[in-house]
Amino acid sequence: MSAPLRPRPAAPRGAAAQSGGALAGAPATTPRFLTVGVIGAGRVGAVLGAALTAAGHRVVAAAGVSGASRARLALLLPGVPRRSATSVARAATDLLLLAVPDDALAGVVAGLADSGALRPGQVVAHTSGAHGLAVLAPAAAVGARPLALHPAMTFTGTPHDLGRLAGISYGVTAPAELRPLAARLVADLGGVPEWVGEADRPLYHAALAHGANHLVTLVNEAADRLRDAGVAQPEKVLAPLLRAALENALRLGDDALTGPVSRGDAGTVERHLARLAATAPESVAPYLALARRTADRAIAAGRLRPVDAESLLGVLADTAREVAA
Repeated sequence: MSAPLRPRPAAPRGAAAQSGGALAGAPATTPRFLTVGVIGAGRVGAVLGAALTAAGHRVVAAAGVSGASRARLALLLPGVPRRSATSVARAATDLLLLAVPDDALAGVVAGLADSGALRPGQVVAHTSGAHGLAVLAPAAAVGARPLALHPAMTFTGTPHDLGRLAGISYGVTAPAELRPLAARLVADLGGVPEWVGEADRPLYHAALAHGANHLVTLVNEAADRLRDAGVAQPEKVLAPLLRAALENALRLGDDALTGPVSRGDAGTVERHLARLAATAPESVAPYLALARRTADRAIAAGRLRPVDAESLLGVLADTAREVAA
């Protein structure tokens, strides 16, 4: 695990000659401290730009259009000029960081390549989890070096995020010749590289979204149903329970399963579903899907005997048919 970020004074351009030369394994023209531009001052881009600055790299320009983006730049990258995307790309002589939404990435890359803003040898890195190197093909076609660098962390776009970067994983897809530079960048950010194949990027990202994004939905669903049950402060009820469940799941895997599904308590689950249907019918389908998947995992892990699961699976199937009807 890398050490936490420690601010270091930014090195002037050309500092490679004074600070150990090029990065090990990288082309000789790559300096130790990079001149960086950031396109997309959302929650991720502004934070990573600040982290790169703390590591000694020089962020010379950033692009952000919305009022929220401008506020983040002022807070996290004070003094860094806000420029158009093409101006940022031209200024980022060593590393251009693209932190734009997944569906916008291809258009941004193509537009920068067509405009002549990219140059041979420049590293063009994106922070998308879903994409690998293929989306950067227009940049590679003009001689830029492509890199996919996704932080496996949720961001708020505030300075608090900087303290969370130490030790996190980065899903990295890189050409072989760029791996040493990618590893060095991740280390500078305080993280650990997780090398992900090009074809595996969608599955990698699906796993993270399923685990993190859907967790937020699940927690809020639970909080809403507690409010429906008359609990004034559901977060106080949920916090210790969910923290323990998460820690146990990460430590024990499927052996952490508890509750009525893992015990095959069909009657309890049936009452759950009936009350949900009367109070919050929109929650019935998600409950059914997760209960069925929980039962499957409990059976596979030996936590629930198939014979004990029969009544439970019947309740879930009957309710699913009712919902479909």
